[in-house]
Amino acid sequence: MAMDPDALRTLVGVMGNVISFFLFLSPVPTFMKIWQDKSVQHFKPHPYLVTVLNCALWCLYGTPAVHPDSLLVITINGIGLVIEFIYVGIFFIYSNTWPKRKTIIMCLVGEAIFFMVVVFITFFFLHGTTNRSMLVGLICIVMNIGMYTAPLTVMKRVIKTKSVKYLPFYLSLANFANGTVWSIYALVKFDSYILIPNGLGTISGLVQLGLYAFYYKSTNWDEDDSVHQPETELHNKA
Repeated sequence: MAMDPDALRTLVGVMGNVISFFLFLSPVPTFMKIWQDKSVQHFKPHPYLVTVLNCALWCLYGTPAVHPDSLLVITINGIGLVIEFIYVGIFFIYSNTWPKRKTIIMCLVGEAIFFMVVVFITFFFLHGTTNRSMLVGLICIVMNIGMYTAPLTVMKRVIKTKSVKYLPFYLSLANFANGTVWSIYALVKFDSYILIPNGLGTISGLVQLGLYAFYYKSTNWDEDDSVHQPETELHNKA
């Protein structure tokens, strides 16, 4: 007996929530190091600042007045928003210079203004969920496409050095799984705004896994660890 489409979509969405939750927690080792050293060192706050805005916009997208029947999109991005704020807060506390803290404040203020403008336009100038979904969904797609350019620098380095030492396998695998599950979620009850960024995420994750398999044997695992591992914690969660 075939499963009801709504029940299937809910099941897949719950699976997506679980995978995305662990993806949100993937930077924890970075922040444990910052916490222990009482300094942000060479780490940058930008990936987490961008993800704050990304989660906020997806929460807006999932509201009933914008895109009905998207509760699972709100739940995971709401959780993610809280987690990312914690990350940014840790960065702020352990950024030992005012210029670094000023940058974080300015970015958050700019994001807040941008988000409020999007909310204002969505609810005061657009009528009906179709038009509202289109505006917010397109903005989310553009943001996610921009975020998916982040791993390109890592992939370029892998090809150049023929080494996967700084390409985190489990993170790439989780990104692939996350993109796949949310793509299925979008296909069950067709939602192009969720499908496009997660389809790209699936492809990106698959390419990273392919590179890992291809260059694994040529990797010099004794390479100097003092070289900073690129940060790749930018992920789409819906």
